[in-house]
Amino acid sequence: MSRGDRLADRDRDWEEGTPVPLYIVTGGRTEAGDAQVLDLVTLIVARSEPRPGMHPEHVSILRLCANPLSVAELSAYLDLPFSAVHVLLADLIADSRVEARQTRAAHTAAADPDVEILKALIDGLQRL
Repeated sequence: MSRGDRLADRDRDWEEGTPVPLYIVTGGRTEAGDAQVLDLVTLIVARSEPRPGMHPEHVSILRLCANPLSVAELSAYLDLPFSAVHVLLADLIADSRVEARQTRAAHTAAADPDVEILKALIDGLQRL
């Protein structure tokens, strides 16, 4: 069998919808580098339209995020794991194509604990 025949057979075996390996989607990267920390409930909003020549996954994210979507929703719609979506979002954030918005609940819980709730918790624990 010649090299051309093997290549033709391989091309015939490729079917539309065959999953693309994640290392191709993320350009071989497994981490987002120095990118903004994102969690599953971070909302992503597109700040620009897709441009010609962009990777298909980046285009999909920009189109999906015309209205705010959480990272978890993006992961589900794109059928990609969180880690891959995080790498793709880091690219778009670095290019100022999307904006990441922390939800109020996540931001408040991490940064501004409610002092009254903490006092009530301590009182309850001391009564035990």
